[in-house]
Amino acid sequence: MTPAPSGKVARMRFPGVRAPKPLLPPEAERQLSARQLEVLDELEEMLLRDGLADFTMAEIAALVGCSLRTLYGIAPSKDELLLTIVDRRLHRIGRAAIEALDASMPPLDALRAYLQAANEAVQPETVAISADLVQVKGAGRLVSTHEAYLIAVTQNLLDRAVAEGQIAPVDTASVAHVLGRLGGEFARPDVAEMALASPKETADTISELILQGLLATR
Repeated sequence: MTPAPSGKVARMRFPGVRAPKPLLPPEAERQLSARQLEVLDELEEMLLRDGLADFTMAEIAALVGCSLRTLYGIAPSKDELLLTIVDRRLHRIGRAAIEALDASMPPLDALRAYLQAANEAVQPETVAISADLVQVKGAGRLVSTHEAYLIAVTQNLLDRAVAEGQIAPVDTASVAHVLGRLGGEFARPDVAEMALASPKETADTISELILQGLLATR
């Protein structure tokens, strides 16, 4: 492993695991005006709080106090605008989750930290987004793409934990599938109603039970 430059933490790497391509590529985001970036942030807050799927582009522009031209400069349709807002949020949370992992961390500790950070995507307000996205074409595919990446990172860390003897050999693909889908499952409005805690708290608790079970069978 190449040592990190002095004063910098070596980040954990995941060769062969590719993050989803952002709907709004970095070069395209850099070309947006300061006002358009501000609008994206404001719309994310509105989407989390109230949902936007029932509004037209004109109504959304009025809500945020910008022109239709400003919105269409971000995305060519309402559905694509909403998908861009959600995708941008998921990428931000995903990057933070990966950047929190120090290369020196034991794999299972890294997995615990990663899942807890990734589950920020399913804070209580995310239930509103989940209900809203049902009406948006392509939303299911977008969420599945991010979920597949989360599952891939999770399996990678489980494989490392097995290789290093932290846990006994296990079907890492199946365990990763369960762990990677917990947040999304408990963010579903019908499931969220049954849980006693928030989607994130519930997902974190069940993830920890599974991880403790893996340690117990070592």
